[in-house]
Amino acid sequence: MAGNQGFAGTSDSLRERLDRLDSLSRLLDIAFTVPGTNIRFGAESIMRLVPGIGDAAASALSCLILYEAHRLGVSRRVMIRMAGNVAIEAVAGAVPVIGDLFDVAFRANRRNVQILREHFGVEIAGKARNI
Repeated sequence: MAGNQGFAGTSDSLRERLDRLDSLSRLLDIAFTVPGTNIRFGAESIMRLVPGIGDAAASALSCLILYEAHRLGVSRRVMIRMAGNVAIEAVAGAVPVIGDLFDVAFRANRRNVQILREHFGVEIAGKARNI
């Protein structure tokens, strides 16, 4: 898949594009740790603390992963699964406090990157299985 256009319009391999999406999902879902615990959360969880606009902005960032999945040419079934994860997180995240806790636990972006890796046969460690 070399020759495909990445985020900035550069030519990247499938693995590089998935690694970049993985980095984005880490930032959005697990970039920080609550001190003294193993509880991880990301920038999206912080954004969702702002009612309304924070939820909308966080969901929009999750859609970047969906957009890139579309550009990678995933099947309709995969897109529906991924969009479902974003929708579940958006709806649950709209509920004050409980939604914020749900966001920390559900991690839609991490789930979606895992779906992409499974779809293309690329392991999380970056080793190709069937490319």
